[in-house]
Amino acid sequence: MLVVVSLAQFLGMTLWFSATAITPSLIAEYDIAPTHAAWLTMAVQAGFVAGTLISAVANLADVLNARVLMFLGSIIGALTNAAVLAAPNGASVIALRFVTGASLALVYPPGMKIIAGWFRDGRGLALGVLIGALTLGKAFPYLLSAVFGSEWRQPMILVSGLAVIGGTLVMLIVRDGPYVAATAPFDPHAIRKVLSSRGARLAMFGYLGHMWELYAMWTWVAVFAAASFAASGMVNAGAAGSVAAFLAIGSGAVGCVLAGYIADRVGKARVAMWAMLASAASAAATIVVFGRSPIALYALIMFWGFAVVADSAQFSALVSEHAPRDHVGTALTLQTCIGFLLTMVTIEALPRVAQATSWQWASLLLVPGPLLGAAAMARLKDKIA
Repeated sequence: MLVVVSLAQFLGMTLWFSATAITPSLIAEYDIAPTHAAWLTMAVQAGFVAGTLISAVANLADVLNARVLMFLGSIIGALTNAAVLAAPNGASVIALRFVTGASLALVYPPGMKIIAGWFRDGRGLALGVLIGALTLGKAFPYLLSAVFGSEWRQPMILVSGLAVIGGTLVMLIVRDGPYVAATAPFDPHAIRKVLSSRGARLAMFGYLGHMWELYAMWTWVAVFAAASFAASGMVNAGAAGSVAAFLAIGSGAVGCVLAGYIADRVGKARVAMWAMLASAASAAATIVVFGRSPIALYALIMFWGFAVVADSAQFSALVSEHAPRDHVGTALTLQTCIGFLLTMVTIEALPRVAQATSWQWASLLLVPGPLLGAAAMARLKDKIA
């Protein structure tokens, strides 16, 4: 079940950055203003926030079967992603990306609930594998962009097909695990019950610090890397930036799995704290390697990519452990909702900081988030101990 659900998450999440990876092509095709380019990603974030908010308020992840939600989300996302090819203008593209993000709210949290239902012991590693697969899925469009170059239609069609396959696999193969909570009736007080748990609250605070950094890094790492390569005199810095983004995001898959393995032995909160301290240090170190040796930059962003998402699964595991058992789905959905809402702030702010200063200094904006998140994990670690 872990293999199949992880594969389905990988396939479905290729939709997330499908437009971000081909931003220059979409800007040229639909005459999108460069100042609006961030909305190709922010629309997905906004749609995901809207989808998770509706799901959390309506308790969808606890009222409806998670497998059905994953299937529906994958199919709807595939259709709206493919519809970009027929969009009449840039505003339509951004609107379609919003709906794609909303559909992915039915893929990501339900997938975590399915895995939590199969694992009690080893849940940290299991969710680490799941988030690692999800991370690879989000990296995959950057690899396609490097392979297909200026041809953007084929990658969009390809990832839509992959998402359909992922949703179908869940419906045909996946079963509910022995630890899954039974579907529950609608409870208007579910969110209040989740937030009444101090452990769940601390895990969510830590998650907010994590999300302050994560998606801004993932969204703009290709642009940052291309600017650094250009400053160092590299030819074809744009393509090298796409490869760097794939390596940066893809290396996070290894971080998720390794962190999950260690977390089940030394503690989830402790590992999350270590990962956030490492990612904060990496964000600060970008000012040192910018414009210097490309090898040094590749090494730093791969380590940064490894650390920046290594803690992600542990927040989900901690929330699932501290939330009321019959509201785990709502708790996971609420966590992702507020976290992705916060990502829109730094996705929008980071290029503005770069414009006001330079890409060499912009990443310093991301440092406070993981530091504050690490402080929350230190408190949770002490509480558990």
